[in-house]
Amino acid sequence: MPQPTPPSLTLWRLIDGKPGHEKQSLGLALALQRLAKAHWHDIPVQGSVPAALRAALQWARKRFPAGRGLPAPDLILAAGHATHLPALAARRAYGGRIVVLMRPSLSLGLFDLCLIPAHDRPALRPNVIVTRGVLNAVAPSARHEAGRGLILIGGPSRHYHWDAAAIAAQVREIVTARPGVAWTLTTSRRTPADFLTALGTPPGLAIQPHTQTPPGWLEAELAASSEVWVSPDSGSMVYEALTAGCRVGLLELAPRPDSRIASDIAHLIEAGWVTPLARWRHDHALATAPAGFNEADRCAHLILDRWYA
Repeated sequence: MPQPTPPSLTLWRLIDGKPGHEKQSLGLALALQRLAKAHWHDIPVQGSVPAALRAALQWARKRFPAGRGLPAPDLILAAGHATHLPALAARRAYGGRIVVLMRPSLSLGLFDLCLIPAHDRPALRPNVIVTRGVLNAVAPSARHEAGRGLILIGGPSRHYHWDAAAIAAQVREIVTARPGVAWTLTTSRRTPADFLTALGTPPGLAIQPHTQTPPGWLEAELAASSEVWVSPDSGSMVYEALTAGCRVGLLELAPRPDSRIASDIAHLIEAGWVTPLARWRHDHALATAPAGFNEADRCAHLILDRWYA
């Protein structure tokens, strides 16, 4: 029999210290909080071989010391390989269901639910939900300001050939072509130090290095910006901008062969969700963001319908 929705879901969010992973589980936790009065406890885990061996031993002994004193979990959210064994140990010791984000390093059958991006080509199983990109903590915004733009720069990756000089030239081209827009550019942890040197100080562009952005800065900028340009290596930032409801343009880099991320970006272009620079040059127009795109909310609804309807 389906269980009634509890007055409040207790979540254990296992975090591995990697901001990209933590944003995904935070996005799902926030969505569950909005829909089901969920509250959560953050439990740090370590990504080392000794830590993995400890977690395996804890599983064997039905122990999870990090959960001692906490209310038992309804859901255990795990994003990142380092969280998988601890999540299994936590469930065996305290119960609850595991929701793993991204393709796990262990068998899919070990987890109650797996939220896996389509670009990872997951097997179609009852415990798999295929997502469009990775989940994020960005909320859709209705207060985008005309004449306000954001440029998000990534860096070297396994998916594109990085070219700092080319990206810098493209940024200057966009800023020069759109002088009526108040532009802000930010970097990421992957951005090489020589990029800002190559970029210089184009008129009309404010530069905010990622090292100088406080928590929540990016989310606030996405909520206020009407158009966003992203280097294509930053797939997660593309989806964050789409979730916020921004019109999204893509800077140009050469994709590496057989890159799943590059293939996913190509599908976004084909679907008309984003506008590549070459197409933008014709009329300086960006495609309208897809309405209602919010994968964290969609997955939260599916989780509640599955177990608590």
